[in-house]
Amino acid sequence: MMKYRIQAILFVLVAFMLGCNEYMIVGVLPSIYQDLGVPLSLLGLLVTLFALVYSICTPIISILCTRFKRHNVLFVLLAIFLLANTWTALAPDFISLLLSRILSGSTAGAIISITIIMASFIAPPAKRASLISWVFAGFSIANVAGVPIGNKIAELGSWRNSFWMVTILTIIIYIALFFFAPRNTPQAKAKTKTDKHPQEGGAAFIKDRRTILTCLFIVFVCAAQFSYYTYITKILTESMGFKTELLSPLLFILGFVSIIGNKIGGYIAGRGNMKDIPWLYLFMAIALVVTGFTMQLRIFAFILIALICIVNCSYGSSVTVFLLDIASHSYPQALDLASSLNPVFSNVGIAVGSLVAAQAINFISIAQIVFISAIFAFIAFVLAMTIKYLIH
Repeated sequence: MMKYRIQAILFVLVAFMLGCNEYMIVGVLPSIYQDLGVPLSLLGLLVTLFALVYSICTPIISILCTRFKRHNVLFVLLAIFLLANTWTALAPDFISLLLSRILSGSTAGAIISITIIMASFIAPPAKRASLISWVFAGFSIANVAGVPIGNKIAELGSWRNSFWMVTILTIIIYIALFFFAPRNTPQAKAKTKTDKHPQEGGAAFIKDRRTILTCLFIVFVCAAQFSYYTYITKILTESMGFKTELLSPLLFILGFVSIIGNKIGGYIAGRGNMKDIPWLYLFMAIALVVTGFTMQLRIFAFILIALICIVNCSYGSSVTVFLLDIASHSYPQALDLASSLNPVFSNVGIAVGSLVAAQAINFISIAQIVFISAIFAFIAFVLAMTIKYLIH
């Protein structure tokens, strides 16, 4: 039991580490802008390309590495991630910074995919949804602590020091995982020419209507969030009118409520995966529209943004358990692929949302981006309702 608890804590810390690396860039964009003199619209590529590479590389790595022991793959990927994050801290110019973010993105998705599937195997059945929700909560904890701390470090010194913090954390986690990472998680056997059950393959899993709709749902949920969250610092200070010195505590609050969203997601997953999800995203769409019209009422608008963050983080456990259940019941050889789809398509959504927002600010104000987010959220609601219909 003690070993399980240590492993569970380490899995949450892995997500926290990856979350700091991925999301902290949002909090330090103004500092990078001042340091490198790159336009904010161009700096948005640091988010967009990271997400695109993340989404492309994660399933490829997951498929190619199924024949190798998961813990060995994890150690190799963590070493590459450590190199990439350290490169980010040292990057002398925008091109170097962009390349380092691309290298980080190429490994981060596969790392969390392996972490999730390890967690699903080591957890007792009754605790599986809860542990997976805590792993996702690690990303929210990165918003609670990592992003505001990174923002404050950037304010006091340099944005580079924020990434040095992640490098130190990665080294600590790597050493701990070397001793405690599970070595015996079951792995699907490779298919042979005599396999009488071709429906068990990854291609069939991807073609399953439930899989397709769930992946599209993930894309639009994350596009809804990151179309506005990429510029959250500007929204809080310029659109809502909060003072710059309040930025770190406000980001802390948004990260903290995201943890609540993850735990709500764990509860929903335990009740039956996707059945309770749709109405949350109808609320999100409405709340985003109301926020767009009430920016001047900054306290009210901020409360709405906080509620939106809770809702936006409620889907992770449900879709992950849902996809793992589809794979384990119908396509057992696709289990590793199933564990990668949430991080893959969440980053497709991040790329779509951040790219649309980057283009939109050339024509509309940053405050009006929330209306674009509302459209994405409403589409997510429609997709969730369709999934609910299919599983009944």
